[in-house]
Amino acid sequence: MTETDNSDLRDGEVLCDGPVAPDATVQFIGTIRTPFTTRDLCPRQGRLDGPECRLELLPQWEPALDGITRFAHLDVLYWLHQSRRDLVRQSPRSDGATTGTFALRSPVRPNPIGVSQVRLIRRMGPVLIVKGLDCLDKTPLLDIKPERCAYTPQAPFKKADRDK
Repeated sequence: MTETDNSDLRDGEVLCDGPVAPDATVQFIGTIRTPFTTRDLCPRQGRLDGPECRLELLPQWEPALDGITRFAHLDVLYWLHQSRRDLVRQSPRSDGATTGTFALRSPVRPNPIGVSQVRLIRRMGPVLIVKGLDCLDKTPLLDIKPERCAYTPQAPFKKADRDK
């Protein structure tokens, strides 16, 4: 979808007034494979009991997965490459009532970064099998992190870590 294609605008939706950058300076670390080939088939939110999906890392990033199987859940960040990037108000129910983009979990955002908590099923070399994704097949993978609540820093304590 291009930024000049307004055929999918819903009643009441508002476009950004200023220029919209066409890309970001990030590097993709792999590709996500899901059974969701169109937006209509893609769930609005991932489910931890959803279908198995694959996080296929580029070969050079395989060593970065060492230790990942200690975690039952992961946070996966991805680039929603087919999303428009120019709406400031959206009508998610298509009823003309709008909400600000930053008050929604919509894939339509200035920087279309998606995030899902997933359940790690298994690792197969540079591939992680997970459940819980809500993105299209062939979505570019940005990052993988241990789920925040389950992660304890594996570094020495520092003053800034102390509760205030």
